Parts: sequence; structure tokens; C-alpha cells
Amino acid sequence: MTTAAPTRPAISTFERYLSVWVALCILVGIALGYALPGLFAAIASAEVARVNLVVAVLIWLMIIPMLLKIDLRALGSVRQHWRGVGVTLFINWAVKPFSMALLGTLFLGWLFRPLLPAGEVSSYIAGLILLAAAPCTAMVFVWSNLCEGEPTYTLSQVALNDVILVFAFAPLVGLLLGVASITVPWDTLLISVMLYIVVPVIVAQVIRSAVIGSGGQAALDRLLAWLGPVSLLALLTTLLLLFGFQGEAIIAHPLVIVLIAVPILIQVYFNAGLAYWLSRRFGVAWCVAAPAALIGASNFFELAVAAAISLFGLNSGAALATVVGVLVEVPVMLSVVSIVKRTRPWYEARARA
Repeated sequence: MTTAAPTRPAISTFERYLSVWVALCILVGIALGYALPGLFAAIASAEVARVNLVVAVLIWLMIIPMLLKIDLRALGSVRQHWRGVGVTLFINWAVKPFSMALLGTLFLGWLFRPLLPAGEVSSYIAGLILLAAAPCTAMVFVWSNLCEGEPTYTLSQVALNDVILVFAFAPLVGLLLGVASITVPWDTLLISVMLYIVVPVIVAQVIRSAVIGSGGQAALDRLLAWLGPVSLLALLTTLLLLFGFQGEAIIAHPLVIVLIAVPILIQVYFNAGLAYWLSRRFGVAWCVAAPAALIGASNFFELAVAAAISLFGLNSGAALATVVGVLVEVPVMLSVVSIVKRTRPWYEARARA
């Protein structure tokens, strides 16, 4: 007997024009950051181990709706998606850090060198390497949710990356930077994992059990429908804050920001495209291939910024480069979400052939 596929809710007007809201938040964030630097400095100072607590709350609002969809008892089923896990691990650890080192050297160390401040080029490249060596933890849940990715795969993949990160980040960065030892900001790493993985998973599972226990699946569906706009508003507010934090720097050094962004942009689209193509090549289901592409392309920017500040200083070129990665991350990843959703018919055509 064939079971009809569930009907997806129609996209709202708010979601349809998400790219417009993103552009407005970027412009408003830059303007407010330049006009009200004291306000954004105060918000930025609310942090523990360089993890901003305001942004952390907003990320909770973004990722908990996705985590509510996950039944932890179903995590064992992720074994059927082992090809997707393999593709993402290959991109994150065997491709992305090395391709970023190559792109940074090519663009910043050679093509753009005459346009950049003397003496800062090596620091910029180091910041890009720090950015690429840390796979994303929190925001991946947002991207996966937006592209209707498989939630159990996403949670399992992020947890696996976090375990590898603890052991691989320092030696990998040390290898690429050519230094004997790397000071890993362990407090930032551990607090980020607790804030963005452990605690939200526990909170989501408690809420899920309570809602299903009192009203069944229908009650959970109603809650998820209500939380959808809240999640998107939190995303837009995060974007406004991130650009507001750097409003003065963007206006003071627009050319440097743009030039550093070039290899980051190429890196994101290259790694996302490679992960997506490999997934299709190896017969990975689209619901796994979409988040696999996003996990393969995005970065754990909190850790990268903290490591850059620890190694090179707050006002260093490396710190600026990681911040540019933060600024590029959200709008570019939203474009990747759009691409994988629009290309779903092409992706699945092979399976039907």
C-alpha cells in the first residue's frame, strides 16, 4: 500500500521575501553600528569566554524549533545515511582547511597584496585558516531546518564534528600556520558546545515530551508552526547585531572587508558544491545531501574569532579576517539554502532515472 506524502505548509509572505529582510537587516545593522557604537559595544560585552550571551539566546530561538522535531530514539537510523556522513567528514577535515589556505594565499598573498595594508597579509591568511579549520556547530541547525534537511542526520553529524574538533583543531591549525603549538581557547570551545548543543537538545526534548504527552503530535505541530516565524525573526535579529558590532569597521575599511570576503565566498560555494555533487554521485538522499552541503561549507565562527584573538590579538588582521567570515556567513549560507532547494528536482532526477 502506498502512503501519500504529507503536504507541506504553504510558504508565508514573510518567508518568501526573506532575502529582502536579510538585505535590510544588513544595511540597518551597519548604519546603527556606526551611529550607535556605544550601544552595540555594550551588547557585545555581554559574553562569557568570548561567547556572546545575547547572540546565544537568539541562536537558541533559531535552533530549538528544529531540535523539537527530533526523536532521540530515532538517532540510530542515521546509520543508513553513512555515505552523507562520510562526504561531510571528507569536506570538513580533508578539503576545507587546505582549500582555504590555498585560496587565501592566492588572493590575499598574491592578487590583492598591493591593495592590502603592508605587514597584515600573513595575519589575514592566518585568520582565514582558523575560520576554515572549525566546522560549524550551532547555525547548521538553522540552515538544515530552512532547507528541510534530515534533522537526525544533522544532529549526529554536528555531534561527531564536535568530537573530532576537540582533537583535530590544534594540530590542523598548527600544521597550516607552520607553528609549533597552538593555544586553543578551550573555554570558548566547551562553553559553545554546551550552549549550542547539549543544553538546547535537553531543553527541546523536555518540551517535546511535555507537549506530546499533553496534546499529542497535533499539539507539537501547532507549536512548531507558531515557532517558525519566531525562529526567522531571531535569525534576522542576529544578522542585524553581527553587522552592527562591526558597523564602524565596515565603514572605515570597506575595501579590506570586500577583499577578504572574496576567498571566503569562493570557499563556501566550492565546498558546498563539492559536498552536494559528491552526495549525488554516491546516491545520498536529498534530505541528507542538502544539510551535508551546508555543514561542509559553514564555519564555527565563535571558536575562530576567539582563537584569532588569543593567538594574534584583538586588533590583528587575523581577528578582522575571522570577523569578515562572521559577516559573510549568514547571507551567503542563506543563498546556499536557496540553491539546494531550487536544484532538488535536478538532484533527484538521477534517482528516478
